[in-house]
Amino acid sequence: MSISPVKRLVLETMWMLDKPAKAAEIARETGLGFPQVMMHIIGLTRMGYAEVRDKGYYVITWKGRKALGFPEIDKEKAGGILAYLPVEKSFHFYIDIGKPLNIHAASLQDFCDKILKIDIGSIEFHINRGDFETWFMDLGDMELARKTLLVKEQKMFGEELRQKLYEIVKSRCEELAEIRKG
Repeated sequence: MSISPVKRLVLETMWMLDKPAKAAEIARETGLGFPQVMMHIIGLTRMGYAEVRDKGYYVITWKGRKALGFPEIDKEKAGGILAYLPVEKSFHFYIDIGKPLNIHAASLQDFCDKILKIDIGSIEFHINRGDFETWFMDLGDMELARKTLLVKEQKMFGEELRQKLYEIVKSRCEELAEIRKG
């Protein structure tokens, strides 16, 4: 079942927020009016794409994620995404073309830890080239790749970019660890 572009925007915003959110916050993030957003959230909830958590807080469901084109992640897949990698498949940080920092991330958690310490110029270099998205896709994590693309489109720089990237990767690591536990 396809959804309207506005419903898709509301659903993607709920997904990007990655936490229970009030309709007013979703409206602010989308730039749409509160009544319009509320109407679409009600429709998405009826369709099973969103659900109410606590009073007035909404979240995207697995059915909603599937509607956005994301595959379901089981224990095995989560374990694979979080696994340690050989050096040749690790993420290698550069400051520019032909200028490696000789630092690599051997897992998604290692990447999360290193993003806090790596030269901000390296983060800006890789985000602008789409390198992070590509590596996340290679790990098998389409959702994290898409969130990274959306961060890139927000044209953040410096510490704001570092913090946003860290938050989405850390949140994803925690989510995948929970799935892996079962």
